[in-house]
Formats: sequence, C-alpha cells, structure tokens
Amino acid sequence: MRTPEQEIRDTTAAWDQAMVGNDAQAIGRFIGDEWAIIGPDGGVGDKPRFLALVASGELAHDVMETHELEVRVYGDTAVTVARGLSGGAWRGAPFLLGERVSCVFVRRDGRWQCVLTHLSPLPADTE
Repeated sequence: MRTPEQEIRDTTAAWDQAMVGNDAQAIGRFIGDEWAIIGPDGGVGDKPRFLALVASGELAHDVMETHELEVRVYGDTAVTVARGLSGGAWRGAPFLLGERVSCVFVRRDGRWQCVLTHLSPLPADTE
C-alpha cells in the first residue's frame, strides 16, 4: 500500500507528464475546479484560463521537471515544496525557467488534486 507521501509523488510525476504532453484534459484531472496559480510575475490565474491556454497551444511545454520534492501531509491536505524546471513556448516565444514551486493538495474521492500552485523564479545560478 502506498503512503500518502508516495501518492503525492506519483501524482506530481504524472502531472509533469501531462504538462509535457500538452494534454489539457489530463492536466485538468490533477487540479481542482477552484485551483489558482500564482505565476513568477505575481499574476493570478485560474483553471479555466490555464487549460484554455494549453488547449489553444498558446502555452506549450516540452520540459516539466520536479526536483527536490518535499511532501508534508496533514490528513486529507498536503503541501509540497520543490524545485522545478519548466520550458516550452508562450505565444510562440521560447522559455526555460527554474522555479521554486509550492502546491497545496486536497484528497477527494481517493485521489489528490492541487488547489493552489505558487511559482517563484530562481536565480539563474541555482537552476
């Protein structure tokens, strides 16, 4: 039997794969309807807008890696902190970003969904 920590690690790895596959439907299964994302610029996005950007191809990833993943579980809630590498194209312009990523997950109906993601840019020498 997997521990909640391992379930979160597996969920994170599968979410990374869905992001690289640019599969909006699959990505949507990993995030709750109330999901919010705070980007490296401090802007706040939501699930419908994010998935629309992926589905339209305006946002496409060819790199999504999670490293140094720390998981803390509190019953049916979990918090993760990791170092991430995200790359692809935003409206046709290539990007590659090192980020500190924190997420809040909630377990619903036996599976974990992210309800909040916060991204902070890492200085180039720490990527």
